[in-house]
Amino acid sequence: MLRTCGAGDIDALYADVPPELRLRSPYNLPQALSEPEVRDFFADMDAHCKPLTCFAGAGAYDHYTPAVIDAITSRSEYLTAYTPYQPEISQGTLQYIFEYQSMMASLTGLDVCNASLYDGSTATAEAMVMTVAAGRRRNRVLISATVDPAVAAVAATYASCRGIVLEVIPESDGVTDAAAMAEMLGAGDVAGVIAQTPNYYGILEDFEGWSDRIHAAKALFVINSPASPLAVIRPAAEWGADIAVGEAQSLGMPLNYGGPYLGYMCCTRALMRKMPGRIVGATTDADGRRVFVLTLQAREQHIRRDKATSNICSNQGLMTLHAAVYMSLMGTAGLRRVNELSAGGAHLLARRLEATGRMRLAYPERPFLNEFTVEVADGLTTGQVLRALCDGGILGGVALDERRMTIAVTELRTPEELFRYESIVKTL
Repeated sequence: MLRTCGAGDIDALYADVPPELRLRSPYNLPQALSEPEVRDFFADMDAHCKPLTCFAGAGAYDHYTPAVIDAITSRSEYLTAYTPYQPEISQGTLQYIFEYQSMMASLTGLDVCNASLYDGSTATAEAMVMTVAAGRRRNRVLISATVDPAVAAVAATYASCRGIVLEVIPESDGVTDAAAMAEMLGAGDVAGVIAQTPNYYGILEDFEGWSDRIHAAKALFVINSPASPLAVIRPAAEWGADIAVGEAQSLGMPLNYGGPYLGYMCCTRALMRKMPGRIVGATTDADGRRVFVLTLQAREQHIRRDKATSNICSNQGLMTLHAAVYMSLMGTAGLRRVNELSAGGAHLLARRLEATGRMRLAYPERPFLNEFTVEVADGLTTGQVLRALCDGGILGGVALDERRMTIAVTELRTPEELFRYESIVKTL
């Protein structure tokens, strides 16, 4: 192999890697284990793990996964070619992508949905790139300070490699400063504006009139939202958004230590040729039977590389199927009920925590759904609070700083768990 590469030794092969980043000792690989030994190893590891009741959110939520999903996603009808170029042998894959796209387009109110992206952060970054591709030489994109910092960081990485100027719209009392946005739009050369609802603090933002101002500046409006709340909040299309993106993990996907998750992207018909990925459609074959085909796929995403709008040409197939089965099982009423239960639990917990005198809502005048931000009392830090909750078997939330933290409630949290949370906080 080294001869074929034209390298004299392994050090020559890795000459481009800085010496301080190279491993200078042998790999610490354990001896091989038999299958029973591997099972015992992980069973022992699991026995030492302390399960915690999850009240953490910040983009990933502990929703229920119906048991039937695993059974359906493992059926042979769906285990067809990963890349469905040949529709005659890929009907299972094409059908679930089609159904997923149809349901996501319905949730967002927009015209088309693609075959999926890796996660919500990369979907948002791809939407940013789309606005510039459609912007006719404009390369400035505005992103709200209330967008999840992890999402914003991924967008910033994409921007740094593509000559995009990504500017942050300041926040005011937990929401995007609309006046600051209007002023930044007035400076010109803006291709797109990215905002989020519910935002990083859990607040439902009001985008009334935004699309008029953004479109008057000849820019595009991108809204990021977790997928599940789309069943009950005002959809992106009604806000006048051009692109809707976000994380679909809340559609019953296990937290699973951070992945794999699923990014969704929907847009107006005018933008569909700028979308990365694929669009699957339905048609009829020569015998009049309903069949599924790749209706639109920009080949330049594969072969033009640096000139392409995007080089994302794959899709999260299994997670797309998972989301499609979940939405089909839950239906409109089920998705609404999940969010009603989550919101009811969150508002109950928020009231009871304020009553303890140890916490207060950081943004008491702002509406929220199932996640909210609190400030801890003087003399306490979020680290102290989270450690006490952890000792009591609760993953209490996500620390924003020394005084503020976010708390999320889903339909899985019982009244007993809410009261246990409250009782621990009372003792602090």
